[in-house]
Amino acid sequence: MRGRRGSLAVGLAAAGMVGLLPPAAAASGDASRIEWKACAGEEAKAGMQCAAIKVPLDWADPGGRKITLDLARLPATARAHRIGSVLHVPGGPGAKGIDDLRHAAGDLTGLRRRFDLVAYNPRNTDLMAKLPPTCARLAVPFLVEPRDRAEYEAQAAAFAKAMRTCHTEDRSGLYGRLDSLAVAHDMEAIRAALGERRLSFMANSYGGVPAAAYLRLFPQRVRAMYLDGVINQPAGWESQHLVAMRGMERMFSRFSTWCAATESCALHGEDAGKVWRRLIARADRTPIPVSSAEFGKARLTGSQIRWFGFMPDPGPGNARWQAFAEAVDRARHGDGSGFAEVALGNARVWAMPLVLGMSCGDGRGYTGYAQYERFRRQARAVSPNFGGAAFDSVGCSGWPLPVANPPRPLPTEELPPLLGAGTWVDYAWTESLVRRVPGSATIRYGGLGHVLYLSGNRCAIGHATRYLTDLTLPPGGTVCLPEE
Repeated sequence: MRGRRGSLAVGLAAAGMVGLLPPAAAASGDASRIEWKACAGEEAKAGMQCAAIKVPLDWADPGGRKITLDLARLPATARAHRIGSVLHVPGGPGAKGIDDLRHAAGDLTGLRRRFDLVAYNPRNTDLMAKLPPTCARLAVPFLVEPRDRAEYEAQAAAFAKAMRTCHTEDRSGLYGRLDSLAVAHDMEAIRAALGERRLSFMANSYGGVPAAAYLRLFPQRVRAMYLDGVINQPAGWESQHLVAMRGMERMFSRFSTWCAATESCALHGEDAGKVWRRLIARADRTPIPVSSAEFGKARLTGSQIRWFGFMPDPGPGNARWQAFAEAVDRARHGDGSGFAEVALGNARVWAMPLVLGMSCGDGRGYTGYAQYERFRRQARAVSPNFGGAAFDSVGCSGWPLPVANPPRPLPTEELPPLLGAGTWVDYAWTESLVRRVPGSATIRYGGLGHVLYLSGNRCAIGHATRYLTDLTLPPGGTVCLPEE
């Protein structure tokens, strides 16, 4: 396996197509009304065609302001046997689907024989250029896990103030309309503009949230959907955080076993878990002073180390686990430099209204201190090494705007069978979503990684191609293994 770099009613959607596609074409499945042209730059080298469509900024006001979505496609190579289009739904949130398709083009040649492979850049891409500078300013210097009600409410108030300011100063109108429900309506606009009666999909990671919203809003428009390493947002964020922590515990157990058997591990001969837990507890009581080339002088809390310090993937030759053990060893002696850049960087990113605005509308935040504290107790019981508040939900606790896309169940009986795939770190998420739809199946990947069809795993891509082409699902218990 090769590595790669690393949220309204249906009637409103139909009304929103006015000016995009004549109603007769949308209803009949006529040929695409999009004007495809040869792309420029790297996309041109990959043989891609580019286009753009306009969609409503606010799907509650389909006749109002419009925004532009950039599209790209790789046309089917066996045109006489073309089945339709497959729409790639990127993750992030904020990832560019066109970039994904360009990088994965060589691995998807089998699927491309009978499908146009279509990608788009969602409305939440390039937000630094679309939103005012206020939206990139920090609500708090660094995100921290509040220790009591007073700290929780103070931090939530700071986030709410920063988000309101971003929303007030945003002339684009996007802030507050970046949720996955809006993205799902954009996806339906793409389907209608393509002239497809029903569409097939490949969705990954956070792209599973708008994909689930699409399944809920437009079940009759789904021909097939392949979900790779996706989050089960319909089940609720708390359940997904607990699933993630159980997965982290399993990987930490693997790390501890490796360290106990490896003399070069900086914690060899000790109980690595005990050293780690003591470090986190002590840093929460007395944060570790650090000096970062990028962030200057700061103090590293235990929650920041716990959130961002451990890498479940050992890396080539276990290099990441070697570095992690060394960082833990130094940090317990007062030198937190091994964690400073990654922990402080993430703690700043997740303090930006711009970043939080892409997912808070999907119901990611805590509703109040009582829910926050209840979840922390549950998480600590499930995960001794990583249990506690979820960093993304902490920031969203101050979300001052309506939650447009709260977790809600899928119309499972109206949907076709789905295919999922997941690795050691994301299989449980994906499987918990896919199994809700009768007749569906999930491929288990016997290794680490994330998003198999964009990483070149031939086994997963083969199963996805067969399913999307002839709707054949692999048998239960199917496993894909890492490739040499």
